[in-house]
Amino acid sequence: MSDLPTPKMRKTTNWSAIWILPLIALAIGAWLAWRAYDQAGIMIQIQFESGEGIQANKTEVVFKGIGVGKVVDLHVNKPNMGVTAVVEMRKEAAEYLSKSTRFWLVKPRVSIAGVTGLETLVSGNYIAVDPVKGEQQQEFIALKEPPPLSDSLPGLHLILKADRLGSLEQGSPIYYRQIQVGQVKSYQLAEDQKTIEVKVHIEPAYANLVRKHTRFWNASGITLSGSLSGLKLRTESLASIAAGGIACATPENYADSPPTDPTKPFRLYEDFDAAQAGLAVKVKVSDVSGLTPGSTPVMYNGVEVGTVKSIDMDKDFNGATATLSMDPRTEEFLNSKTEFWMVKPSISLAGITGLEALVKGNYLNVRFASDGEPTRDFVIRPKAPPLNLDAPGLHLVLTTDQLGSLEVGTPILYRQMKVGSVQSYQLSRRDPSRLVIGVHIEPEYANLVNTSSRFWNISGITVSGGLDGIKLKSESLQTLLAGGIAFDTPDPKAAPITKVRRFALFDNEEDAHLKGQMIELRADTADGLKEGTVLRYKGLEVGRVEQVELSKDLQSVLLKARLTRSADRIARQGTRFWVVGPQVGLSGVSNLGTIVSGQYIEVLPGAKAGQEQTSFSLLAGEPNRLLDEDGLRLTLSAPRRGSLKTGVPVTYREVQVGKVTSFELGETADRVLIHILIEPRYAPLVRTGSRFWNTSGVGVDAGLFKGVKVRTESMETILAGGVAFATPNNDTMGAPAKPGQTFALFDEANDEWLDWAPKIPLGKAN
Repeated sequence: MSDLPTPKMRKTTNWSAIWILPLIALAIGAWLAWRAYDQAGIMIQIQFESGEGIQANKTEVVFKGIGVGKVVDLHVNKPNMGVTAVVEMRKEAAEYLSKSTRFWLVKPRVSIAGVTGLETLVSGNYIAVDPVKGEQQQEFIALKEPPPLSDSLPGLHLILKADRLGSLEQGSPIYYRQIQVGQVKSYQLAEDQKTIEVKVHIEPAYANLVRKHTRFWNASGITLSGSLSGLKLRTESLASIAAGGIACATPENYADSPPTDPTKPFRLYEDFDAAQAGLAVKVKVSDVSGLTPGSTPVMYNGVEVGTVKSIDMDKDFNGATATLSMDPRTEEFLNSKTEFWMVKPSISLAGITGLEALVKGNYLNVRFASDGEPTRDFVIRPKAPPLNLDAPGLHLVLTTDQLGSLEVGTPILYRQMKVGSVQSYQLSRRDPSRLVIGVHIEPEYANLVNTSSRFWNISGITVSGGLDGIKLKSESLQTLLAGGIAFDTPDPKAAPITKVRRFALFDNEEDAHLKGQMIELRADTADGLKEGTVLRYKGLEVGRVEQVELSKDLQSVLLKARLTRSADRIARQGTRFWVVGPQVGLSGVSNLGTIVSGQYIEVLPGAKAGQEQTSFSLLAGEPNRLLDEDGLRLTLSAPRRGSLKTGVPVTYREVQVGKVTSFELGETADRVLIHILIEPRYAPLVRTGSRFWNTSGVGVDAGLFKGVKVRTESMETILAGGVAFATPNNDTMGAPAKPGQTFALFDEANDEWLDWAPKIPLGKAN
């Protein structure tokens, strides 16, 4: 047993090669798990109205032909009975899944616009996506139709306004010289619900073809027109016949048209002819006789600028709306101040107008304006408008009381040569009793008129006669029938006319050439005053108002008047002017004739001739002339005025010997001071012992035994009041009264005063 060898002890490990395979499998599994996690997509939900054409684990989400996701599940959405597709999107698409991102189903689609989604016949339907960066979202609602082109797409984005859509739809082509340069993006009803807004996109390569004056028209279908000369067929392309389309072009006369402004919409015309004619304009007319759609022209200075396209009668048949097709070159002049009117043959005393309409028929005439609010709706004028104030030549305004035989077109004559014409006439807004006539002087004759010019009516015949014979006068045979206006310029060196000016239109040449002194009257108001108002002195006409205008500060009215009599005596310092009108009062009725003849201006020259003066202020009322008369001036003191008024008589033994001139309160306001004027002849009647009493009204004395006694001076004093006085007998009358002396005014007379009868020599009668 001892011979056995001793065993050798050696250290061993627990590892075995059999564990290599499990470890490799574990590493591969971990790598696959990490890879699966790293490459896992983002789960989103897309809601569709129907799941037709969508298959789980087959239908892809495609962007620009590359798959970026796949439908992994499909189930019914119970609340709205739609279909919800669960889609796994690539992880790199996470930042593009925002609120603005859009999804839609692409499938084969056939329409008159063409065939789309044809590739899905082989690959199957797929979901298209329009990714937009933004805040991430996981639930989406698919679009029913493919979205329009994005506004951020390179190129030109425009809005076209049309009256109707026609056969246009999304994707309809846009042609320029039959080359497709863009397409329709979308369309919608405008806010006014009267027009349709069509959004279009022009490719970047063709964006420079669209200018400010480019015209767009609907090129859908076929346009067929014909006449005796033959038939004409027009279409853009075979595609546009079926699917519709829009054509565009820039008129040759706008070759230098500036680039367009994308913010301003274009008009989409109905057809090629409408686009070529340019502009659709609507005109309200009351009478359509002589207007023929398609043939009646619109003329401007003898040049055709449009055509009547159609006429639509109003519902009540009291008028109609004519649609005009205007030349595109007139676009800048179609504004609120542009005027249309119908021209038809007319025969009157003023002559024959519209003679050319006898041959070519009635037509519309237009006068463009350079400024005003742009518009396409107008109301036709009943007659030709007067010339604009900016038209070449001289524009004047004449004022008169009667039109006579004057009318639009009546000639303006200078030395029997026609130099202008009447343009318009109407009632004055300030004074309906006056007529305002607008006249135009031709440019070559404008220098014949200046501030000294005088205009008069030469209508008809003027006949004057006497014992030495009869004189007949007429300007011409034309004015004998149609009327006319003549003028003359006495002073060629007078100030020229630089703006519209008013002139008085005189009834005849004699009145127009009355010489005299020009003066200026300033008044607070022109009520009742007008051109032709008469200036009178003591009932005689001494001048006339020729012009009424506002002052530069608009605070007063300036009256330019011509003095034709005694001008050297009236145009002096101290002269007073006031308006005389009808007056009705207790003191009587005066100036009743002015109700018919109209108000006039009374003139009162100064007592002494002062320095020359041509500018005066018009008094508010008649001045107190009693203050200027000679005589004995006295003052009466009374507790109250009673019914006394300025001008009431002062009587002696019921004979008027003076007048009340004015009133005022005493210094302590406890008395009324009445100023009277005694005529010079009767001044000796007033003595220091004289007594004054108020004779206003009626005095009544009554007693049981003596009866009733009524006392009054006169009927005049009953209504207007008056003052009487008496002077004691010779032994108690006292000294003659001095000017300015004050007497007490008693309410009534004592019986004793009425018995006084002194003998006093009177002054000499004037």
